[in-house]
Amino acid sequence: MAVRVLTLRLSKAWVALVLLALLGAGGIVYGKVSRSKPPSAAARLVAGPQSPQIAGFVEFRSTRGGTLVTVDVSGLPPYAPGEQPTGPHGFHVHEGTSCDVGDPGNPFQAAGGHWNPDGQPHGNHAGDFPVLFSNDGRARMTFFTNRFTPDQVVGRTVIIHRYPDDYRTQPAGDSGPRIACGVIARYAR
Repeated sequence: MAVRVLTLRLSKAWVALVLLALLGAGGIVYGKVSRSKPPSAAARLVAGPQSPQIAGFVEFRSTRGGTLVTVDVSGLPPYAPGEQPTGPHGFHVHEGTSCDVGDPGNPFQAAGGHWNPDGQPHGNHAGDFPVLFSNDGRARMTFFTNRFTPDQVVGRTVIIHRYPDDYRTQPAGDSGPRIACGVIARYAR
């Protein structure tokens, strides 16, 4: 039994042209979504009294099927192991509309609890985000969520916690003290 092999002969120039077109299209799509498109909403992070060196922002960009969330924060406390380790840091949308510090020993209580419009158990709240990993006090991250649009979180707050979120403990993941807060507002173009 003979086996026929079909070979396709392409010139190196055609292969290079196709690869460049694919790479260019990918770069254009990536650039449109994450670099050149201004955010729909944003929050400037306000440091709490327990970590006054924190500064940063969170941006919310509309994208097909959901929202791209970008955070850039500096001044996070260094990792400290223990039963309640400092870092990685819990990171959530909260239902409240204020970042008033209030009690310095228990700041940002005006931000309310985790935003949970669907009544889900903790770990599946629409406002449950991935934890922030500090690299010498700096954390940068972008992730996609299909749980909300930027318009749905305008007026709410984002909170960074001292401890990691365990995504199990009800109702809030045992993330500990609130060390930074930001009110989400429409982005001024």
